Amino acid sequence: MSLQLKPRLNRMFSAQGKCFDVAVDHGFFNEFGFLAGIENMKQAIATIVEAGPNCIQLSIGQAGHLQSIPGSQKPGLVLRTDVANIYGSVLPRFLFSELIDKAIEHAVRMDAVSVCVNLLLLPNQPELHYQCTKNVSLLKTECEKYGMPLMVEPLVMASQAEGGYMVDGDIHKIMPLVRQAVELGADVIKADPCERVEEYHRVIEVASGIPVLVRGGGRASDEEIMNRTVELMKQGASGIVYGRNVIQHPNPAGMTKALMSIVHHGASAEQAQALLTQ
Repeated sequence: MSLQLKPRLNRMFSAQGKCFDVAVDHGFFNEFGFLAGIENMKQAIATIVEAGPNCIQLSIGQAGHLQSIPGSQKPGLVLRTDVANIYGSVLPRFLFSELIDKAIEHAVRMDAVSVCVNLLLLPNQPELHYQCTKNVSLLKTECEKYGMPLMVEPLVMASQAEGGYMVDGDIHKIMPLVRQAVELGADVIKADPCERVEEYHRVIEVASGIPVLVRGGGRASDEEIMNRTVELMKQGASGIVYGRNVIQHPNPAGMTKALMSIVHHGASAEQAQALLTQ
């Protein structure tokens, strides 16, 4: 780890190297369904802050809600640096994942602990993958200049019969894309779980020592989320980045605390579930 990165990574991860990042950047992607639970961002962010995760992932337009909250115990800001149009059920003619202007300068000014950028791999969309590799490369140069940790999100997607894309859990596609993110200079990886979670140690291995935080994806049952998170931590993940399974939950603060108990204290799924129902 570069000495320049340590101050921010030390705020992002616990002393044991674990992190729970709550993603609340869904409004960036121009999808009505992504707004559930975050219509009132100021209130949503305040609820998450009170529950005390390590980080909150936000866009430049919403980061001020977090950084205007007084006190020194706030979660760290992970700034989303690119906006994409790949999540709709009907895909537009032109796909993009576009960096915001001077992203790293914005991140420094907003006191971010890290920035996050996509590395997208969609079927028959090589131009989009090319744009993403270029984005990562450009950000890496700026991140090194300012001592800003770079979180890369390698995201493998599969076509749906009814149109649009969904997450592809094929470990043979996830592993090489994670490795490409590492080769491009990622300081942190934010990756999808695979279909057989008990194989996830293979993803951790190809990450070559770079910490891997696992994405939550779409809404799932409490039991599924707890069991999956416990197994991912056993497989060697350094933490999780969950969004909709927190912000769209009836009890987002309770869900945050339950997941924190798994990530940081090794709680079982049953112990975490008990925290959620208190």
